[in-house]
Amino acid sequence: MTGFSTRAIHAGQAFDPTTGAVIPPIYQTSTFVQEHVGGLRGGYEYTRGTNPTRDALQVLVADLEGGVQGLSFASGLAAEDATLRALLGPGDHVLMGNDVYGGTHRLVNRILAPWGINLSTAEMTDLDAVRAGIRPETTMLWLETPSNPLMKITDIEALAALGHEHGLTVVVDNTFASPALQTPIALGADVVVHSATKYLGGHSDVLGGVVVTASEEVGEKIQFLQFAAGGVSAPWEVFLTIRGIKTLALRMEKHSSNAAAVAQSLVGHRAVEQVFYPGLADHPGHEIAARQMSNFGGMVSLALAGGAGAARQFAESMSVFQLAESLGGVESLVNYPAEMTHASVRGTELEVADNVIRLSVGIEDEADLVADVAQALDALG
Repeated sequence: MTGFSTRAIHAGQAFDPTTGAVIPPIYQTSTFVQEHVGGLRGGYEYTRGTNPTRDALQVLVADLEGGVQGLSFASGLAAEDATLRALLGPGDHVLMGNDVYGGTHRLVNRILAPWGINLSTAEMTDLDAVRAGIRPETTMLWLETPSNPLMKITDIEALAALGHEHGLTVVVDNTFASPALQTPIALGADVVVHSATKYLGGHSDVLGGVVVTASEEVGEKIQFLQFAAGGVSAPWEVFLTIRGIKTLALRMEKHSSNAAAVAQSLVGHRAVEQVFYPGLADHPGHEIAARQMSNFGGMVSLALAGGAGAARQFAESMSVFQLAESLGGVESLVNYPAEMTHASVRGTELEVADNVIRLSVGIEDEADLVADVAQALDALG
């Protein structure tokens, strides 16, 4: 097998046979002319069902994640919704980490629960807690590692083994690591989901989501929802995602090295109560992360000693880091989860403390990022 960067550039990306164009064309079309009734050209009929541009991305992400089928959606939540509805039914129970993305919890808790899906959470870093959370009606184990926003590390291999002992489908949200740093299917996961908006796209100019499955059977179930419910990604967004993936390995190296420098600069500062970064040797999940990831990623969170007021001031006084939701782009972003990305889980077991800040560390010059963090901390007094 060729290396990751080679596959990121070439998988599903054969040059155009008509013109020799190195970059395959964008098939910006809603429908395809048939040779005769039912006589489809290359199997293409209508873009909601299949489209050559989307097919290329689906082949690419399946290859990079080591799965058998990839599916592309209009957003990360659309990808999650199709996965959940394809694999769960009324009365089923999904056990989810207690530090997942707030929108994931909201999707199940506010939309699927009224239709009969049961949800509970557990501390996924504690194997015994997960075991205790599994019920007779549990059918799915949903992991997110590193988690959002506290950067908890789940042992994918151990949790996958536990899940399979109980006949559960094990789903891993791999958004924070990306396949450049972590491949959950190789560790036993059945399904991998991503917000492609983040590191896969990588340039904050596309909205998308992907699912990769370890088996054709599971892939076919999700593919039916993709087609029948229609939450597909459009050709232009797919093209941008493919474009982003070509530099994924290079970007993740720089994200990781910059994040490590930023995290280290936070350690020991009088204004910082705690730093959450798996690359730090004293992080509780450091050894597991070192084993299942090839690097530690570009996300860093911190708790400010001065509470909510200090957190707000810190977030609003940065300059290179821009105050915005989302993550994984080439530019650095600062986020206040309690009132931004995780506001929807306020009052639940997933509520984020109001002194926590999340940093998406970009690929700017390391010295500029460290200096920006330093001046924001020093401004706290």
